[in-house]
Amino acid sequence: MNGAEDFLVEIGTEELPPKALRKLMDSFASGIQDGLEKARLGHGAVKAYASPRRLAVMISALESSQEDREVLQKGPPVSIAFDAEGRATKAAMAFAKKCGVDVASLGREETDAGEWLSHRAIERGQDAASLLPVIIQQALDALPIPRRMRWGAHEEEFVRPVHWLIMLHGKSVMPGSVLGIAASNKTRGHRFHTRGEIEIDAPANYASILESSGYVIADFSARRDKVAGLVKEAAKKAGGKAVGDDALIDEVTALTEWPVSVTGSFDKEFLSLPREVIVATLTNHQRYFPVADKDGGLLPVFITLANLESTDPERVRDGNERVIRPRLADAAFFWKSDQQTAIADRTEALKQVVYQKGLGTLHDKSMRVAALGTLLAEQVGGDTEAVTRAAVLAKCDLLTGMVGEFPELQGTMGAYYARAAGETAAVAEAIGEQYLPRFAGDDLPGSIEGRILAVADKLDTLAGIFVLGKKPTGNRDPFGLRRAALGVIRILIEGNLDIRFFEAVVAAVVQQPASGADHGATRDALYDFIIERLKSYVVDGKHGVTADMFESVRSRRPASLADFQERLRAVVVFVGLEQAVSLAAANKRTANILRQADYTDENAAVDAALLQDDAELVLYHAMQSARNDVAPLIETRAYSDALRRLAELRAPVDSFFDDVMVMVENATLKNNRLALLAELRGLFLNVADVSRLTPAQD
Repeated sequence: MNGAEDFLVEIGTEELPPKALRKLMDSFASGIQDGLEKARLGHGAVKAYASPRRLAVMISALESSQEDREVLQKGPPVSIAFDAEGRATKAAMAFAKKCGVDVASLGREETDAGEWLSHRAIERGQDAASLLPVIIQQALDALPIPRRMRWGAHEEEFVRPVHWLIMLHGKSVMPGSVLGIAASNKTRGHRFHTRGEIEIDAPANYASILESSGYVIADFSARRDKVAGLVKEAAKKAGGKAVGDDALIDEVTALTEWPVSVTGSFDKEFLSLPREVIVATLTNHQRYFPVADKDGGLLPVFITLANLESTDPERVRDGNERVIRPRLADAAFFWKSDQQTAIADRTEALKQVVYQKGLGTLHDKSMRVAALGTLLAEQVGGDTEAVTRAAVLAKCDLLTGMVGEFPELQGTMGAYYARAAGETAAVAEAIGEQYLPRFAGDDLPGSIEGRILAVADKLDTLAGIFVLGKKPTGNRDPFGLRRAALGVIRILIEGNLDIRFFEAVVAAVVQQPASGADHGATRDALYDFIIERLKSYVVDGKHGVTADMFESVRSRRPASLADFQERLRAVVVFVGLEQAVSLAAANKRTANILRQADYTDENAAVDAALLQDDAELVLYHAMQSARNDVAPLIETRAYSDALRRLAELRAPVDSFFDDVMVMVENATLKNNRLALLAELRGLFLNVADVSRLTPAQD
């Protein structure tokens, strides 16, 4: 390697957005690594660091310069470069001038297209010092930052003001600047525990120096482990177990450089509030960890992580407790005052709240969801009255004080208020489940009424935004339609909700109030959009489904997504059969013959009296037997068994194509054989278009 030494870059900033810190760290490291690869700078392992006030990357064994390389320049064809007498033309001389040599020094390259003039030269590798500032800047420019800012008199832009920059190669500062800041080997430690600058003598010592001298644990993963350990230990001492997900641990990790646990308490009377209210108050508003006992009941205890070692920890504890008391008191007030108005009495007020310009009010949306939910409930045997009632009341909690203060509790509070008002358990549960799943991996609604309401609500949202012409483009999806579509898919497939899907899409679209909309085009666009999400959902490398398998089923437009899934499972099994390669090829050949013959009469009957060759007679009788066996299997969606039975046609199909000429001059005979092939193709199309498959051959 060319002077390979460890390299460190650190961007020192004001406090970075905590929810985005981990993504910024990973993106910065991958951007630098990609830049190094493109620049042909050899290196070893890449390690990312991040804390509230820094993004850093350490690269082991980074070469000090690129390797020299030979560059081939291709010039004009020899036939154009020289005239009939062998004299150089203007084309040859221009190429030689461009290469900085005379014509006699040019080489020649033989290709399939003929002989060409060429020039080979050695391109000297650039120093890393000249390449790194550009690579770093490009990595910063590519960070997923929706809005950038300027600070002071700087023209440069970043997510937060930048105050220092380290670019250290070995023990030497790499000259240069990024974001208007000149490089050095000096960083800054904890905002309160340290003063002044801290010198980093070598990249490999970066993390240890910051921790020992700067009160900063720069390694995000190590700091996260410490946060999780401190919370677990503090909860155990308090007699319970911490409540909080990975996202909360990540956010607290991103808020602290030197985490120290603090255990606080609140009045027991607040435990009369719904559990979700207490958890939301502590976690979403304060980034505290609630504590639950062994039975899951909340204790009047919380754990928070301070970002310093205080000389007066009791004062820190008291300060956090004083912050949480009024928040819980506000929640208690909302809980009491909201129940003074029955949830059903808020439906009229929904008429005054615009849902989306062009799509009416929240009341309008509720009525659309109720109508669609009723249709779906009738299809799958759900309680239509409960679904309709839940849909009418579903958005009423948006008008309550509690949801106004805690938007993340929409639906959840609706369920509580519905129970308090005497609504049935099915109605209350459905209201509480209407937004599930909220994110990838989230729970699905547990009740059939909840699943129906959630699907109806999401389909109405999708249809409305599509009618307005605001479907997602590129990475932009401000209405969360991709998430909504995936939610519909998961509920229908994982929740075993066997609705007639295309019919549901049609019903959702035609209800939309937007004037001048082409409902037919919108219907097709929305259907295709959701099916594309289904493709991403099933073609994931985990279940053996490939893109061609998916398309073989998609072409049949199954009535429901559950049916779609059953057909896919059957195709996966079919592709594993030894007959699959031959039958897929035969179906391709059949499809091509029918297409080239422009044969479209799918209902034409085969005249057995016209069958002459033994091979076509054998195939005909084998098909009649297979049809009788397969029909009840298709009816019961036993698609795997159906395809296994059809796989037994391999031998007669192979013999037919070996021995029988289809496109004969006799039109009657030809059309009869085409009808036989159309019938053969139709047997397989009952499950999937296997002509689209490309089974692996042994």
